Amino acid sequence: MSAADKKTGPSSFTIPADHPWNNLWKIFAGVAVAGLAMAGAGAGGDLKRFAHAYLVAFVWGLTIALGCLFFVLVQHVTNAGWSVVVRRVAEQGMSSLPVFGLLFLPLVGLKDHLYGSWMDHARAEADHLIHAKTGYLNFTFWIVRAVVYFGVWAFLAFRLGGLSLQQDTSKDPQLTNKMVATSAVGIPLFALSLTFAGIDWVMSLEPKWYSTMFGVYIFAGAVVSMFATMNLIFSRADSAGLLKNTVTVEHFHDLGKFMFAFTFFWGYIAFSQYMLYWYANIPEETEFFLHRGQHGWELPSWILVFGHFAAPFLLMLSRHAKRTFPAIRQSVAAWILVVHFIDIYWLVMPNVDHHFHFNPLQDIGALLFIAGVLFAVIFRRLLSAPIIPAGDPRLARSLRFENA
Repeated sequence: MSAADKKTGPSSFTIPADHPWNNLWKIFAGVAVAGLAMAGAGAGGDLKRFAHAYLVAFVWGLTIALGCLFFVLVQHVTNAGWSVVVRRVAEQGMSSLPVFGLLFLPLVGLKDHLYGSWMDHARAEADHLIHAKTGYLNFTFWIVRAVVYFGVWAFLAFRLGGLSLQQDTSKDPQLTNKMVATSAVGIPLFALSLTFAGIDWVMSLEPKWYSTMFGVYIFAGAVVSMFATMNLIFSRADSAGLLKNTVTVEHFHDLGKFMFAFTFFWGYIAFSQYMLYWYANIPEETEFFLHRGQHGWELPSWILVFGHFAAPFLLMLSRHAKRTFPAIRQSVAAWILVVHFIDIYWLVMPNVDHHFHFNPLQDIGALLFIAGVLFAVIFRRLLSAPIIPAGDPRLARSLRFENA
């Protein structure tokens, strides 16, 4: 093996056995257990509110994992070179999607507390607007669609992740062609499945309300939170000495640019959705925003305006924030994950209580459980393979990458 091969071989990008990162997955597993205990203690007899709190946390974690899948799909389809050295974390993030299939089971058990307005036949038949939608909104079709969604996501995650890991040792360029072909088919499947999953699990909480932009809204939150997660993980990996100058300021610059861009995109979609309903002023449509603009929900609404859009946009606007001051980029990334939770909370919780009421045990407990599981899976998987796709034929181009 040549010196160059040794420098870019799989072993050079593997986390050492004695490195502190070997214990990170255990720490997050402990967080998950603690969160589950908190959520269980806070559930009490109010299963309806607990079900909604769990749904918030579930969607928060699932959207990050789906954002990782989107990143991998796009990088292969566009034959991107810059992103090779940062792709593996996204691959390990999307590997958690089958786990979310298991985490979905409590929602099936709690379905009547979440979707009773249309799953209950008597209630659905009593309201002609809901009854007209029963061809789509019924339990059998709902569960079949969920199986299809998770089947698509698991297939794409296993296929792309498996080929990438295989390429670490074989360095076969034909595997890249297979990943490109899979991604070309995967992108429309991803778009449809994410859109309808958002409709089925979040928008259907208010079956009389609908938005043709809702899938894109969920997508925007998923992608910006994914870039925030990748910024944080790679920043900490760099500080821990694991990257060995493979992920440089040029790559962090691009990760920062994408986080900035999708912050703006989320703001654009959020404003467009609100503006169209405000302009039309149709009662059954404006009720969604009416419930989120009074009885204590004003504060979360304004946090989304300034915290999810204005503040990250202004802080990440400068080139220096992306390159020269990593603390700004990392702080914004951490904050985005917080406001992404607030965003999902704002979508879900007014359906159980039109008056804002935060239950720390339920809400934070459920979030810690899902976050603990998600990051335990990611960091456990990072131990089993190089943290850089060492066999990708575009690796050398990625290592030399410079922004114009």
